[in-house]
Amino acid sequence: MSSKCEQCIVRQFSSLKALNKEELLKMAECKTSYIIKKGEPIFEEGETTNGIFCIKDGVCKLTKLSANGKDQIVKLVKPGELLGQRSLISEEPTNLSAVALEDMEVCFIPKKEIMEFFNENNQFSMNVMKTICGDLKDADDHMVSLAQKSVKERLAETLLHLEDTFGKNEDGSLHIQLSREELAGMIGTATESCIRLLSEFNKTGLIELIGKKIAIVDRNKLKRMSE
Repeated sequence: MSSKCEQCIVRQFSSLKALNKEELLKMAECKTSYIIKKGEPIFEEGETTNGIFCIKDGVCKLTKLSANGKDQIVKLVKPGELLGQRSLISEEPTNLSAVALEDMEVCFIPKKEIMEFFNENNQFSMNVMKTICGDLKDADDHMVSLAQKSVKERLAETLLHLEDTFGKNEDGSLHIQLSREELAGMIGTATESCIRLLSEFNKTGLIELIGKKIAIVDRNKLKRMSE
């Protein structure tokens, strides 16, 4: 299952867009493509990856194991994004695990080639830096949100983020199906509180619960609540 990097749409969404044709051909020769099934890890916390992963298709969650043995979702990653840039640069094992939320297609590019692009292509290294800075900014914003917003405001914000980033299914439900426990972890509350709030949102007509699925009904109200 080999595809040409220069014809791949998703590279436009990441630092790889700075690579020239020659570099893209080089990357196509050295990369390995994998199919990762839903629920399987791309890598686990503490691993040494020796390269980066480019998400071609599907969505994964980046999680951190907390002291009480629960997986905390730090970020959701969509096609076009790269994984493992930070540990590649810091030369440390991965700080997070990446687990597929649906079937995925992922390409692995070895460290040697990435470091060559880094040393020879200024725009590529700038792009990687910008991405890491963006992640830092998001982490800061999330920390402030956890400290200053109520659980209700954070849930409203997260539901909107899930729809805006990953879209919805034909029945109007959120495309990315997180378990109640995962959703609770994202907003920093207990699963019971999250279930209670979802049912409250459902009763007041903000969302509709379709079995395990969630559909946003009143975007404007949710938006006002999240602010």
